[in-house]
Amino acid sequence: MSSQPDRGPAAAGTPAPVTHATAGRVVLDAGGRAPLLPEARSAFLEALDQGWADPRRLHAEGRRARMLLDGAREAIGAAVGARTQEVDLAPSHTAALHGAVRSVARGRRRAGADVVVGAVERAAVLNAADFAGNRLTIPVDRHGRVDADLFAGAVARPGVALAALQHANGEVGTRQPLGPVHAAARAAGVPLLVDAGASLGHVDVGDAWDLLAADAGDWGGPGGLGVLVTRSGVRRSPDWPEDEDRWFPGGVSVPAALAAAVALQAALSTRSADDDARRALVDTIRTRVAAEVPDVDVVGDPTDRLPHVVTFSCLYVEGEALLAALDARGFAVGSGSACTSSALEPSHVLAAMGALTHGNIRLALPRGTSAADVGRFLDELPGIVAGVRQAWGVGGL
Repeated sequence: MSSQPDRGPAAAGTPAPVTHATAGRVVLDAGGRAPLLPEARSAFLEALDQGWADPRRLHAEGRRARMLLDGAREAIGAAVGARTQEVDLAPSHTAALHGAVRSVARGRRRAGADVVVGAVERAAVLNAADFAGNRLTIPVDRHGRVDADLFAGAVARPGVALAALQHANGEVGTRQPLGPVHAAARAAGVPLLVDAGASLGHVDVGDAWDLLAADAGDWGGPGGLGVLVTRSGVRRSPDWPEDEDRWFPGGVSVPAALAAAVALQAALSTRSADDDARRALVDTIRTRVAAEVPDVDVVGDPTDRLPHVVTFSCLYVEGEALLAALDARGFAVGSGSACTSSALEPSHVLAAMGALTHGNIRLALPRGTSAADVGRFLDELPGIVAGVRQAWGVGGL
């Protein structure tokens, strides 16, 4: 990455080890908010001194901040095969998705008002599609994957302004058939927005997209920074008040942007090893949960998936009660829909798949998760589930 400050000894040599167990706790919920990578922390602290100024100012301090911001955009663009000018930084992943859907729908309003989406997209995409136009939802199979032919048929219909399909589902890990869908969208002259919020930094996101959205917090960068990459030729028009920063008014934190870019570079440098290690752990989780926990449904594609994500649902128990019991025993896990879990609402992803929507636990393993931590979780899980069921009076079912 060009114009990057010295990140200090932690980033210069072998990365410092990342641990996720504190005082006996084991963190297995890194989806959207992974632990900050050491390289990103060093870059952030350095940029607090070097990039504190407003990058729109013309004095030396402002120019230095602008240089760091543009260097971050250049590095992120290089990671996905895009030019610096195609990369915009947003104050959040949700803002990036909202901005993409709204601006493309408005920019292509002469083509129509329909927005084609998969049924398991993030709530941010579904809500933005409802806001911007007429949402056409394509159903998914039991693994959470859309039918490429159905999707292709939908984007070929007259009146479609935009299509949106995630790279992989952040809740169950299933990857989507982006190649044929993008080819169909291109043939129809419809831009395809790909949400790589759960993928970038973990797997290769490829080039089957016209707009790409991602989340720095998910790959080990600071939270509160989203990325939107727009290929040249995609027509966008903002539907919000004019601002000097056209796409995301107000701009973003320069230190956060630099830390996000450094974190992405670090994640990509170890991606292959991280993939192998976490994929093996998820395989173990899928196998042992299915074999050792009665009345459980392990969901998502068992092979064509993200390497670090797994979800399972337990019959006769509420997810909130199970999450609380696990938390009390020192395990941080997710529950509910990945994009609405703070409200512990039933998962629209699992509902669309026809899977059990209650009693579900979602794991997103951080880099560096140990086999010992996963083993401890799996050893204790059957007893914890049984205890919650017993407390609910359904232990004998």
